[in-house]
Amino acid sequence: MNAIVKKALPLWGWHGADYTLVAARENAVYRVRFRGETYALRLHRIGYRSDAELRSELDWMAAISKGDLNAPSPIPTLSGKTLLTIDNTQIDALSWLSGAPLSEHFPSENRASIFYQLGQNMAKFHIISDAWTPPDTFTRPAWNRDGLLGETPLWDRFWENPQLSTNEQTLFRQVRTQANALLSRHEETLDYGLIHADLVPTNVMYDAQRLTFIDFDDGGYGYRLFEIATALLKFTRDPDYPALRAALIKGYTNKREINLELLDFFMLLRALTYVGWNISRMNDKGGQARNARFINTALELTKYLKNIN
Repeated sequence: MNAIVKKALPLWGWHGADYTLVAARENAVYRVRFRGETYALRLHRIGYRSDAELRSELDWMAAISKGDLNAPSPIPTLSGKTLLTIDNTQIDALSWLSGAPLSEHFPSENRASIFYQLGQNMAKFHIISDAWTPPDTFTRPAWNRDGLLGETPLWDRFWENPQLSTNEQTLFRQVRTQANALLSRHEETLDYGLIHADLVPTNVMYDAQRLTFIDFDDGGYGYRLFEIATALLKFTRDPDYPALRAALIKGYTNKREINLELLDFFMLLRALTYVGWNISRMNDKGGQARNARFINTALELTKYLKNIN
């Protein structure tokens, strides 16, 4: 990767810049320091997104950064391009944002106040996205009924996860059928639009004053309840989860109205997506243990189907 970075830096005019790898998950992200300024250089996972999808993401991020919300903005090359391909790797550069991910720095005190701010920012994000008119070339994935429960979901066929027992596979197939029918009945009335789709603690930066959203890799069209469920799901076993959930919802609804009747159902849908997502990552470090957690969480949340019509 370093060889690609060295080829990329001059294209932004950053000759001799210092750079450090700061994240190596789905994408490789480098912090670049040049003449007193700091930037983020992203090397995208090969084959995950098309050039059109990435350019759409960058257009969207530029629109968000111009709104009442702090977000990364694209940095064009000297020739004015926002996306390049070097050695079969797609590369872009973004403004650098201060703070640390909530996954690394989530204070033990005032957690509910942080979630209140998270809810407010999420609502602002949806308001700005709704007010923006994407270009005709805009293309991003859709977290709709087909993307969540269709034959080829965005994050793989969760009901075929190889660590599921025969009974669990049967249950998840039944859950998929029930969930598909339920969503079909309600989807026309659900709040749907552009969503980040991955507002987990690693993608929310905190600097003691404000929160910032990063990593729009999976952003696209989807249900706003799915957005809220994503932010909540990883905290469901925390002792203060009821307070966090109440604070996030209060922050959101103070800025933007939303019908929360099916929120628990979307908690289940979000949990099922992780069971599918991990199928291709089973052999990663910690993949087996992570898979077991995802399955257990989804099994636990199937209870929500019993109380929804």
